[in-house]
Amino acid sequence: MRIHTEELGGHVALVRIENEARRNAMTRAMMVRLADLWDELEAGPARAIVLTGAGDRGFCSGADVSGDLSASPETSAAVARALLKTKRYRKPIVAAVNGDCVAGGVELLISTDLRGAAPHARFGLPEVRWGIYPFGGAATKLVRQIGYVHLMDMILTGRLLDAEEARAIGLVNAVLPAGELLDWAVGKARLIAANSPAAVQAVKEQVTAGLEEWTLSQEAREQALGDRVRASPDFQEGVAAFLEKRRPQY
Repeated sequence: MRIHTEELGGHVALVRIENEARRNAMTRAMMVRLADLWDELEAGPARAIVLTGAGDRGFCSGADVSGDLSASPETSAAVARALLKTKRYRKPIVAAVNGDCVAGGVELLISTDLRGAAPHARFGLPEVRWGIYPFGGAATKLVRQIGYVHLMDMILTGRLLDAEEARAIGLVNAVLPAGELLDWAVGKARLIAANSPAAVQAVKEQVTAGLEEWTLSQEAREQALGDRVRASPDFQEGVAAFLEKRRPQY
């Protein structure tokens, strides 16, 4: 279980989430490492970043629910850093969604700038099925990316979308054969990296400024709502049901 990174040349860096046994779910330690890595890459020579998952089953399935489920303000801050929830990140990120992208995986995806998906990739925000509040940014950021009705369909039903539906609602740019996906993402990143870094970063700052300011303004409410859900009996039942692979009884 790790976050792998490498330089691809042409001022492009690759970040790969590696926990294939759990469809690249992230432990708290992985999230802390990813948060630190974003800072390192922002200060480094890369002008564009490609983000993907290991293997072909998962891009990222969010937090590893079998591990630490605490949600103190400090923990929430670490998760927010890993998911780039509130940070004004200067460098463009291209996502290559190589498999399932759910829960925190979607919340990581919405902090990227260009997104391609393999045909078998599935997308979803199933937290409410398991008595969990999606405090990684879905409830604040995603509505401005795909619109109210599409977000509410995802976030209230907890259903999974296939890659073509994700493309149709604007969650991803393109659906490509799995064998071509990473090349597509790297190609887009190299096109970006060949442009003026000053101009690219200024454009990204302007386009994303309103979204970042809105998300920051909602942080206190987000924490309070998450705490309220976690204090409810639904949370204990939902997590137990998830771990026991059964339907929860609310």
